[in-house]
Amino acid sequence: MSGISRGRLAEERKSWRKNHPHGFVAKPETAENGSVNLMVWHCTIPGKPGTDWEGGFFPLTLYFSEDYPSKPPKCKFPQGFFHPNVYPSGTVCLSILNEDSGWRPAITVKQILIGIQDLLDLPNPADPAQTDGYHLYIQDPVEYKRRVRHQAKQYPALV
Repeated sequence: MSGISRGRLAEERKSWRKNHPHGFVAKPETAENGSVNLMVWHCTIPGKPGTDWEGGFFPLTLYFSEDYPSKPPKCKFPQGFFHPNVYPSGTVCLSILNEDSGWRPAITVKQILIGIQDLLDLPNPADPAQTDGYHLYIQDPVEYKRRVRHQAKQYPALV
């Protein structure tokens, strides 16, 4: 395990605990024996108020490699998540997560999660990752909004 990636993730965790956006959750995976795996984080992204995503709390997993922060984490929603910029596997397609173009090592977990929250309501039609979401977004905005609202109801807040 790279000392650089583990050290950076420990700092990210400390920073997150002190100050994170309301409604968001981001925590490293904990094994049954209580040990913490800093390389896998389980997160929740709230739908932005005033959008069709409002009311949903969307599960996302961040997978960090030994090369973090030189390389971005892989960010995955559950398989089959409905969104133009989410592959059928659940992997998020977002410029700041692309190691060849938008990724910079200074980008934080907080910035990644806020960026993905923004992407939910503002898809990038120039970079589609799934056929259904893309076609509905472009060709049938009414049905697209209905599907988004339906999906938001599938991910209520965990109390």
